[in-house]
Amino acid sequence: MLKILLLEDDPILSETLALFLSNEGYHVDVAMRMEEAEDLSFDTVYDLYLFDINLPQGSGLELLKGLRNASDETPTIFITASTDLHSLAQGFELGAMDYIRKPFDPQELLIRLQAKFKNDSLFYGDIEYQESAQTLRKNGEILDIGNVQYKIFITLLKHCDSVVTKYTLLECLEHSSEAALRVAITKIKQRLGIEIKNIRGKGYILEKV
Repeated sequence: MLKILLLEDDPILSETLALFLSNEGYHVDVAMRMEEAEDLSFDTVYDLYLFDINLPQGSGLELLKGLRNASDETPTIFITASTDLHSLAQGFELGAMDYIRKPFDPQELLIRLQAKFKNDSLFYGDIEYQESAQTLRKNGEILDIGNVQYKIFITLLKHCDSVVTKYTLLECLEHSSEAALRVAITKIKQRLGIEIKNIRGKGYILEKV
């Protein structure tokens, strides 16, 4: 289930969107103020931010800039009633994936979401990797295993049942060393409850289950 954080100060619009998206199978948390959205973003890992640009106490652009500075790369769609091209350009510069202009039919938003978060999941037992959302789940719950371990696991997953050379996996590390690679793989095995085999002299393999 895709987790969405909606920041919208209009109570009618926020309630309408949250109900509509929930009925379509999305999990939606609603924030009415920037501070509330910021707190929620630290407490929960979301698949998507849906931010209004123009807010009484500031701008969704300011919030996204702060999140990006904190290394939060969550995909973001802006809601705006503005025709200000400068603001829209700012949003894309900050890494926004799209924007939708008020007033809009909720169905239009749904179409955009379905197009951008298409069914491109890879599964390994009870583990799901959704490439478009860059999320990893186990039994439906989002996992946060750290950037290095995430890169290693995804590399092994994409080459499931094939040996991945240690040189390829070393590229996933911030400080490349075989000892650090062994430690990272041990942590992945413990965290995910999976088996990753070391093929001596060749590399590592994640065998199909």
